[in-house]
Amino acid sequence: MAKLTKKQKQALEKVDTSAMYSLSEAAAMLKDITTVKFDASVDMDVRLGVDPRKSNQMVRGVVSLPHGTGKQVRVLALCSADKEEEAKAAGADFVGLEEYLEKIKGGWTDVDVIITMPSVMPKIGALGRILGPRGLMPNPKSGTVTMELGKAIREVKQGKIDFKVDKYGIIHAAIGKVSFAPEQIVDNAKEFVGIINKLKPAAAKGTYIKSIYISSTMSVGLKVDPKSVEA
Repeated sequence: MAKLTKKQKQALEKVDTSAMYSLSEAAAMLKDITTVKFDASVDMDVRLGVDPRKSNQMVRGVVSLPHGTGKQVRVLALCSADKEEEAKAAGADFVGLEEYLEKIKGGWTDVDVIITMPSVMPKIGALGRILGPRGLMPNPKSGTVTMELGKAIREVKQGKIDFKVDKYGIIHAAIGKVSFAPEQIVDNAKEFVGIINKLKPAAAKGTYIKSIYISSTMSVGLKVDPKSVEA
């Protein structure tokens, strides 16, 4: 086990690991328990009472965070020539088609999101083995396969993220940065959990949201009272 630094020990002393904090309390504590020197991400983990192995209990969706993620999102727009100007005007970092398809075949995946149009998807399908494991495969359900390229690119740049429950029934997402004001973290968290609640499968029985934890990069997780998030 790695030896804790002095700062990490001090941060741990500030946390009651047996306590359940309100969302506002947890958001305010994040700066105090963050020991890294860079602007750490604020991560939220929501454990659901679903069985992801059953198709009728899969939870997947998109959310536009009110204050964005604080992350500079690199967007690749794979589109036909007549859509290139629209994509560039919306802020896409890389725009084109054939040249980028070849680059991806060669192993290049230096982007965060790929947005494309329906007519291009057959060409991208062959790249599933490369893009799939990295979470880069465009999908109509997440809004990354659309004819409204400009709108989709702007939304992603402004803080739209897609999420999916993992095989353990947990949804993980970065909802901001430690440099955000606590109120901004609270707003983003409530919007995120609100969308998850709206996506509750009809087949899910019992308690839907079982637990919520919030943390920063490499910090201890703070257990959050779900009622304080849903209020």
